[in-house]
Amino acid sequence: MSRTDRTAPRTTGSATGPDAPVPAAPASAPGDGTTGGTGAEPAAGSPTAAGTSRETAPGGTGAVTTARLDAGSTARASAIMAAGTLVSRVLGFVRTALLAVAIGSTAMVADIFESANTIPNIIYMLLAGGVFNVVLVPQLIKAAKKPDQGADYTSRLITLAVIVMAAATLVVTLAAAPIMQALTSNWSPPMLALGTAFALWTFPQIFFYGLYAVLGQVLNAHGRFGAYMWAPVANNVVAIAVISLYLVLFGSFNARGDQLAEWSTAQTVLLAGGHTVGIVVQALVLFLPLRGLGLGLRPRFGWRGMGLRSTGKLAGYTLVTMMAGNVVNLLVARLVSGATEARASLGDPGGPGGGAAGELGGAVVEASIPGLYALNTAQLITVLPHSVFVLSLATVLFNQLTRSLHDRDVPEALRTVSLGLRSFAVPMMFSTVLVLVLAGPLGRVFGGSSATAAASGVAIGQLLVLLALGMPFRSAHIYLMRVFYAAENARIPMLVQVGTAACTLAIAYVGSLFIPTWTMAYLIVAVFTLLHVAQFAAAHVLVRRHYGDYGSGRVLDTYLRTGLAAVVSGLAGALVLWAMGGFSGGFPWASITGALVTCAVVGTVTAVVYLVLLRAMRLPELAAFLGPLARRIPGLGR
Repeated sequence: MSRTDRTAPRTTGSATGPDAPVPAAPASAPGDGTTGGTGAEPAAGSPTAAGTSRETAPGGTGAVTTARLDAGSTARASAIMAAGTLVSRVLGFVRTALLAVAIGSTAMVADIFESANTIPNIIYMLLAGGVFNVVLVPQLIKAAKKPDQGADYTSRLITLAVIVMAAATLVVTLAAAPIMQALTSNWSPPMLALGTAFALWTFPQIFFYGLYAVLGQVLNAHGRFGAYMWAPVANNVVAIAVISLYLVLFGSFNARGDQLAEWSTAQTVLLAGGHTVGIVVQALVLFLPLRGLGLGLRPRFGWRGMGLRSTGKLAGYTLVTMMAGNVVNLLVARLVSGATEARASLGDPGGPGGGAAGELGGAVVEASIPGLYALNTAQLITVLPHSVFVLSLATVLFNQLTRSLHDRDVPEALRTVSLGLRSFAVPMMFSTVLVLVLAGPLGRVFGGSSATAAASGVAIGQLLVLLALGMPFRSAHIYLMRVFYAAENARIPMLVQVGTAACTLAIAYVGSLFIPTWTMAYLIVAVFTLLHVAQFAAAHVLVRRHYGDYGSGRVLDTYLRTGLAAVVSGLAGALVLWAMGGFSGGFPWASITGALVTCAVVGTVTAVVYLVLLRAMRLPELAAFLGPLARRIPGLGR
């Protein structure tokens, strides 16, 4: 569930649901899903969201706010936000890789910490995230237009948020032990004890996630977008500093020995407490630009007329959608957590994997079994192309969709749908094949530096292969759902999300009765991929039924042509990977540096071949995709 850009409350999340929504700007119409599951992305700022952006119902508050800016201001704001997001994602990936060096990736403490560090974000989203984003933010934007610039409303909102989040955080933190027991599977008493210790330090993040969200939306309502997107950078810097200090004091993860038995209180305080400090900093830095608004904010009580009862059907449906996705995140993570205990028994020579343990070494056997950390890492990698390439274009096209549907110009709306899907084919088909080719080296980057790092990299790589197959379907489904949000119909996306959530849980929990516990992560990613395909099929049928054909034949032709070019370029990349020893345990597997160099070389070769093939095909969608870049990079459009 989630993801490495620890910034805003999740994610995706943890991004475990195939599309668990992560609302950031409820639209007029949650974010893998937004992170979430069936499309949800880990929340920026969640531990596993390496910068994956939170996709929510498009439009919404963000649209209302930016409407107040002129074109130049909007362009500048977009550039500042994009830069902040990009830097945060890069730092998020660095954090995730460093954490694997410090405590392992497919190791017991890594999974225990991952669980304790991602649960707070999801609990925040369940308790208050939806209310803050869907209910109160639209009221905040309206209040900003009043003579006092919304000072009175904003003071009351922040006061309410502080009180509610403080009370909720206190209750949840006091219940850390039973919560950890309820949201994990088959953990031994020592594992639960360490998980609870981590949770006592990480659960206070709930309060600061809420504070960050409210302060950020206040700034957005007044056109100050940069701070909200750059604050997560401070969070990641703190997390990287904490992990670096951990490495200096305690050294890197050693696959030999009993990690759980050797773990100390000082390690718990530094790792868990340090990550919480990052979230604290992320929230508190927003007070600086908030003070610059000159609103004279102060504690104010009395909350009648705050808009809590005026959500309307649109917001109500969005709230249900968000809750469904986050419930899936929690319950799926619980299933995957069972692999943490199972891998220990497999690695024991006297356990079920005793034969293999004697031949390969118990540590290698344990490292080859993916758990929650590996799942979240694989998700944050596969959601990145969608976040980078699809979201920006989809946001622009959403405005066109909204105008067309409001003008009842359905043919124009359908042309916009077709344009978007065909444009997405260029980056998404390439990204899908590239992840398939580089699954191993990418896994190795996040496998750590221990003697079992290669085995950990293989485990992560296997999850990447399964998840990559659903990448194009996930992006296409999310974009098609935006058609309904543009028409202010949140009911249909809600029904699709709730239905997907139910299917996810049913398949996962029934399937868990018939397969070994250590295979849970494989089951979950397979379910996600299958449901991405099913969601796309459902979205395709629903759009055609409500609005007519959007040129699906032409869209299919584009995906087939880009797919063919991607496969050929992927073969070229695979040949380079083979020459570098990628299929024989050579250079790409020797170190993190070797894996990074391999990814850069193979990625460059694959990209060049892909672009040459698309130009040879005279694919018109290539120009549409490269257009924005060509205007900034001389010669690219030639």
